[in-house]
Amino acid sequence: MKYTIDAQGKKLGRIASQAALFLRGKGSASYTPNELPDAQVEILNASKLSITEKKGLQTEYLRYSGYPGGLRATSLAEFVTKKGHAELLRKVILGMLPRNRQRSRLIKKLTVRN
Repeated sequence: MKYTIDAQGKKLGRIASQAALFLRGKGSASYTPNELPDAQVEILNASKLSITEKKGLQTEYLRYSGYPGGLRATSLAEFVTKKGHAELLRKVILGMLPRNRQRSRLIKKLTVRN
């Protein structure tokens, strides 16, 4: 089943949670948690997301290199300028998926278009 979500003027978290729900297959009547659903999710107009200026400066994404002093923080605004809205949506949706063997298979069924 193919789902299409229009992100124009909508909030980031609302779009991400809806996409994660569809990717897991929870929208169908034949949902089973241990089987991979045949759902494809396409998000349109990712560059027209509604992100406030305050949210862009306050929200931070952290990554750690593994070395002492290796914690790096990037604000949401910096992340969007470096990698774009599509990669931001992919990162947020990946964080909403369960951390098991299905996670990498599920994220491959997501396409984001600007």
